Amino acid sequence: MTTFSFDGEEVTAEPGQSVGAALLAAGYRSWRTTRHGGAPRGLFCGIGVCFDCLVVVNGRPGLRACLTEVRDGDVVSSQEGAGRDHLAC
Repeated sequence: MTTFSFDGEEVTAEPGQSVGAALLAAGYRSWRTTRHGGAPRGLFCGIGVCFDCLVVVNGRPGLRACLTEVRDGDVVSSQEGAGRDHLAC
C-alpha cells in the first residue's frame, strides 16, 4: 500500500493508482474549486481532457489528479481557483 496525505488527512492507495482514483476510493468527490464562484470540482472525464480534477501535489499546482500517479509520502491538497496565485505580480 501507498500512503499520502490529502488536505492533512492520511489516505492509502494501491501502488500505481492515480491521485484521482485514490481520492475517489477514499470517499472524496471534489478537490478543486472554480476560479469564478468557487464551485466544487473533482473527477469528471478521468482521462485528462477536461482539467476538472486539478490538485496541488508536493507544492506543484495544476496537476491532473486522473493522470498523476500517487507516490508514497506525497502531499496532495485541494486547488482553489486556477492555482497560480503565486505567479501574480
